[in-house]
Amino acid sequence: MMDKFRGPMRLRRSQVDYVTHDQRLLDSRGPSDWVHTDPWRVMRIQAEFIEGFGSLSDLGPAISVFGSARTPQDHGDFARGEEIGRKLVEAGFAVITGGGPGAMEAANKGASEAGGVSVGLGIELPFEAGLNPWVDKGINFRYFFARKTMFIKYSQGYVVLPGGVGTLDELFEAITLVQTGKITSFPIVLFGSEYWSGLVDWIRDTVLARGMISPSDLDHFRVTDDVDEAVEIMKQARAERAARPVERRGQWD
Repeated sequence: MMDKFRGPMRLRRSQVDYVTHDQRLLDSRGPSDWVHTDPWRVMRIQAEFIEGFGSLSDLGPAISVFGSARTPQDHGDFARGEEIGRKLVEAGFAVITGGGPGAMEAANKGASEAGGVSVGLGIELPFEAGLNPWVDKGINFRYFFARKTMFIKYSQGYVVLPGGVGTLDELFEAITLVQTGKITSFPIVLFGSEYWSGLVDWIRDTVLARGMISPSDLDHFRVTDDVDEAVEIMKQARAERAARPVERRGQWD
């Protein structure tokens, strides 16, 4: 039986449709009466941010783990995802994923079985069955941009397992925010050198060689096949962050 989440609402059987709120917001084709609903969408978008901030504000140090929803449970990447989730919890982190199956489920499973906080930030998709069973604290979002803000705001770093377009989207957004100084002390680990080496070679040999980025931009991420090294990178960044002087900010910053 097909389940679909629309924000916090669950739909089944005849109530399931295959149009998402993002599609309605961004797709300008069709009748023009959609224009008149945009002011009301602003309120719904605001509510998603409020729900996310309220639910995650007391989460504590957390690391987001990304990877393909298509990773089979009998694949080595699934086992490594479990180990990453478990060892991040043992190091004192909560684990955040996109809440779906595959590599995300693996990390949630490892975190949950280790007794840690296992978080899933789901998204309304045309053919998505909702949060995986190892998510202990879950939020379903209608809009990608609200969800992506929560990943960045409540994570202290990313571990990126092999994945597809969605994984690459999260990866390059984080690299962009680090490069532009929007976020600091934010380690990004690409896990699985065999999978990521072609991308890294292209960035170095084509993007850097043509002057599209600076040499220092290659320092914004690390590649490893060692779970302990990935976790240690996160721990070191946490220690460096704790050692920095606390900025005094205005009340409304």
